Amino acid sequence: MPAMAVSRPESERHEAHPDDRASVDTDRDLGFPGEFPFTRGIQPTMYRGRLWTMRQYAGFGTAAESNQRYRYLLSQGVSGLSVAFDLPTQIGYDSDHPLAVGEVGRVGVAIDSIDDMVRLFDGIPLDRVSTSMTINATAIILLALYVAVGRRQGVAPRALSGTVQNDVLKEYVARGTYIYPPKASLRIVTDIFAYGEREMPQWNTISISGYHIREAGATAVQEIAFTFANAVAYVQAAIDAGLDVNRFGQRLSFFFNAHSDFLEEVAKFRAARRLWARLMRDRFHATNPRAQQLRFHTQTAGSTLTAQQPDNNIVRVALQALAAVLGGTQSLHTNGRDEALALPTEDAARIALRTQQIIACESGVANTVDPCAGSYVIEQRTDDIEEGANDLLRRIEALGGTLAAIEAGYIQRQIQDSAYNAQVAVDRGSAVLVGVNRFVAAGDSREIEVFQVDPALEAEQVGRVRDVRRRREAGAWEASLAAVAAAARTTDNLVPPIIAAVEAGATVGEIADTMRAVFGEHEEVALD
Repeated sequence: MPAMAVSRPESERHEAHPDDRASVDTDRDLGFPGEFPFTRGIQPTMYRGRLWTMRQYAGFGTAAESNQRYRYLLSQGVSGLSVAFDLPTQIGYDSDHPLAVGEVGRVGVAIDSIDDMVRLFDGIPLDRVSTSMTINATAIILLALYVAVGRRQGVAPRALSGTVQNDVLKEYVARGTYIYPPKASLRIVTDIFAYGEREMPQWNTISISGYHIREAGATAVQEIAFTFANAVAYVQAAIDAGLDVNRFGQRLSFFFNAHSDFLEEVAKFRAARRLWARLMRDRFHATNPRAQQLRFHTQTAGSTLTAQQPDNNIVRVALQALAAVLGGTQSLHTNGRDEALALPTEDAARIALRTQQIIACESGVANTVDPCAGSYVIEQRTDDIEEGANDLLRRIEALGGTLAAIEAGYIQRQIQDSAYNAQVAVDRGSAVLVGVNRFVAAGDSREIEVFQVDPALEAEQVGRVRDVRRRREAGAWEASLAAVAAAARTTDNLVPPIIAAVEAGATVGEIADTMRAVFGEHEEVALD
């Protein structure tokens, strides 16, 4: 058999050697865990003091169905919820909108009104469960719904803990679920920052996402660079709005991908922590150590999962999860083995969760604060990734900053080129995908059980949203939407009137449309 071709990561410029580290300032570049620049972790004891939060991203069909899955996951040992919303909810359309046909409850849970949100968290005490919501263009509406449900449970906003993704800039370059133009979207983001600072001290008001950038085809270096380019834009917008970087900086969180090159991924997380600490200190003059720290959630790489030989995905996910843990993640989601085919079944979700639990309880890696410290190859790749990301950040600044780079299509082109090159490598066999372009076995086409969303649920959800409209008090509803429009036309914070609107029975689509009428809609730039 001929020798197997193995692709080399961009950060591996040469084999690491002790001489490479001779000129390194260990105190400056590594330090101790819990101390600037946090290369070795943001906590002095890391997982010896507290394990990462084990989340499982879930949501499908109706709120009642998703509630059952959340209760199941909590019973299996999940320590935090992570909510997936369907596409109509993500882009601000109610379930009975013509563009929602065929998409209701498909890739996440359908949420149209406060009634749905109440069902989603029925029997789940919001003062004792941390909730992460993957929502961006309509993040302000879903946050308002969460606050309103908390009030109905008797839980004040100050007692709520969790994260709203609220990272709309990456939608323009990698994912596509945007609504409003970038400047209007940034205003909405900073309104959430300001409200969170005043009213929700335990809430992470943004999760700046490199995950989707990587899933779109970016390299490890690009994932860090483009994520931080977006983060720089958010921080500057918040400062321009009069917010204190030492306060809102403590509530920033990040969301990264754990890909398959094990050593590169460990180094990537270390490089990201160090680069972010230096950006916050040197560029934005943050002096509070908590505002300098990079806190991040990790999800294993959905784009690496294969429909062929799906059991292989269990191994991929385990290696990716271990890389995230060795890299010092604060929170982790592990994908199901069947997610190249459909939403995960309960069995697949349980295996994915057990993967985290085995790493935590049986592997021993949580007993050492920073197991990879001092490894020549890890430290060299950490330096290389930081240097490469810094170079890209300088290029973006030369173009006029993140918004200008997005509007010019620079970031989008970089990701597209990387995605193309990666696919060419697979097609030519220079990058090996086990079970796809090498080690293909007879019987790979066998069918496995996949999760199915009942098509009848869409009609039921449409009936529910129309019932909400029939039952609400028209005067209060109209006044609440008028207040949202008035706030959008001024500099008033949008969160309070949107909370009032959802409590008055306004739907997600109606509130989104009210802001569409003021802000307009973004039109994608065609790339050459």
